[in-house]
Amino acid sequence: MPGEFTVSQSALQATPAKTAGVADRSRPTLRQRTAEAAEKSWRPLVLLLVCFGAWWLIAATEMVEAYLVPSPGATLDVILDKPDYLWQHTWVTTYETLLGFLIAVGVGILSAVVMVYSTTVEKTLYPILLFAQVVPKIAIAPLFVVWLGFGIAPKILIAVLIAFFPVVISMVTGLKAVDPEMLQLSATMGARPWQTFLKIRFPASLPHLFSGLKVAVTLAVTGAVVGEFVGANEGLGYVILQANGNLDTPMLFAGLLVMSLIGVVLFVLVEIAEKLLLPWHASRRDVAATTSY
Repeated sequence: MPGEFTVSQSALQATPAKTAGVADRSRPTLRQRTAEAAEKSWRPLVLLLVCFGAWWLIAATEMVEAYLVPSPGATLDVILDKPDYLWQHTWVTTYETLLGFLIAVGVGILSAVVMVYSTTVEKTLYPILLFAQVVPKIAIAPLFVVWLGFGIAPKILIAVLIAFFPVVISMVTGLKAVDPEMLQLSATMGARPWQTFLKIRFPASLPHLFSGLKVAVTLAVTGAVVGEFVGANEGLGYVILQANGNLDTPMLFAGLLVMSLIGVVLFVLVEIAEKLLLPWHASRRDVAATTSY
């Protein structure tokens, strides 16, 4: 019609829409991703090298006696001389950590869901959880050994107790942080409670949950080692105790390094799982758009 403003479909496709303050970016290439990874990792690597350099300097200049602080070379020699011994005990601690962590995740998520959907349960259970969290686990670990013996059960239980609190708190926070308008919209559209949970509440809670999981998985390592300190004949806690009793500081440092490595590896695995499962979250959008304000 005369005087009517029309835009052809080809023109719309040829002219991309732009929003003020937003710059479009294409998907980065492998080279760009490698450069970005290097940019993120060089600072902690430099700090790590500085720490090892300071450790080597202290040992080389004999500022501290060698039986108190062994050199990095002596610690590395112990790891290379006894790989089977360290691997056997590392596997035990890793198994206890993973099993305790998985149990804590399952029980923590279930408890959080029940607490969010039942005010009575939340008011009853929350103070008990807080009380259980503030009780030092090292103080009650001997009691678990008396109840459950010197097997693997006390170590797993302590790992569960230490890792449980971050999981349940983060999950409760995530489930409650859902936009009320989304819940109202789902109710208006006739969604059932379980549908609302699966489609809205649970996906929205995952960023908070993964924040708790990254804390919990490192605490689970601590819980397993604490259980081994109290009573065990295998595991890295046992290795550290034996080395301490024999004044074998290179083996003690080796056990500490391996224990730290377990925590770092498990943390990275949770981080990778978060990237794969939550590509839609704002913290994971590295390719969509960047603001130019």
